[in-house]
Amino acid sequence: MLKIGEFSKLSQMTVKALRFYEKEGLLIPASVDEWTGYRFYTTDQLTTAARIKSYRQLDLSIEEIKAIFKGKNPRKILEEKAKSLVNQQKEIDVCLSIINHILEKDSMKYQVTIKEIPEMTVYYWEKRLAKYSDMMQVIPEIGEEVRKYNPDLKCSEPPYEFCEYPDGEHKENDVLVRHVEAVEKVGVESENIKFKKLPASKVLSIFHKGAYDEIGEAYAFIMKYAEENGYKIAGLSRECYIDGIWNKESVEDWLTEIQLPIEQENL
Repeated sequence: MLKIGEFSKLSQMTVKALRFYEKEGLLIPASVDEWTGYRFYTTDQLTTAARIKSYRQLDLSIEEIKAIFKGKNPRKILEEKAKSLVNQQKEIDVCLSIINHILEKDSMKYQVTIKEIPEMTVYYWEKRLAKYSDMMQVIPEIGEEVRKYNPDLKCSEPPYEFCEYPDGEHKENDVLVRHVEAVEKVGVESENIKFKKLPASKVLSIFHKGAYDEIGEAYAFIMKYAEENGYKIAGLSRECYIDGIWNKESVEDWLTEIQLPIEQENL
């Protein structure tokens, strides 16, 4: 029989770890002295300790190890762990890619993140405007029309609202705008207002602070980032207006998020 200190040395587990595994029911001492409380282990238990240590080095949780010890096929658990590690590696690669991009450009003005946008119900409208800036006057008008036909319709929480530009090119005049906003359910349509399901997507995201006529720099940055890192664009870019003329006095405080949908297989 081995005292806990001796077993600790042979198993290369700390005494603290041994007490923890005892508490979890994974490695219970062969005997405990009823007077002193000293714990004793057998040499056969070194094999159990080695199995626990090996599984922990593979990042298996205590619950997963318990399941194996209770008879669950370890192959299935290890296959699931392998899939999890592959996904983690992809996330790590994305983080490294972003860091390297920032370091190479020696610039922190724009920082790219990846977002998952869930499936949602939205209403949308399309309108051709004389000029780009007219959009900020039209959006409130459309909001009034939505409320007229759907007085009880509520926006989703958290809110999600953006504009797309289906023309496929930059235009100073005669601009086609599509405004989209997430809502709790499908409502009553009108000549201008339509409803649809917006499928789940993943997007590259950056924030632009300042005037809209300077947003081209942000677009150039995110498009170049996508190209340099092998992302395939999977839809129209989205502009989410977070702060603007309606709540900020200075144009320098206007904040716009640009979202660029990408093919999910790239992640």
